[in-house]
Amino acid sequence: MLKFTQDHEWLKIEGDVATVGITEHAAEQLGDLVFVELPEVGAAFGKGNGAATVESVKAASDVYCPLDGEIVAVNEAIVADPSLVNSDPAGAGWFFKLKLADPAAANALLDEAAYKTLIG
Repeated sequence: MLKFTQDHEWLKIEGDVATVGITEHAAEQLGDLVFVELPEVGAAFGKGNGAATVESVKAASDVYCPLDGEIVAVNEAIVADPSLVNSDPAGAGWFFKLKLADPAAANALLDEAAYKTLIG
């Protein structure tokens, strides 16, 4: 199941774990990324908390935790090569995997059609 937030994160949900990244729209708005800071594995975040930071030649921005949960994996490849986020934001450029405290809460997030309407 693929879901989106109004803060331009995507979630690929498999069971009670969501892989989280930023959308192609967000990557385009930020421009070329030069730095990524990821959360620690084992860290717990509430919905809306800043979980990661990205810096581009234009600006620095937070990547928000889309739902309550615990970080179970991070993508070290994007720390070594932030351009992966720009070249493949919905694939190799993922940020972290989140074990969801309440998987049903994902139902309140945007589906792809609603997200496309949002960025219109």
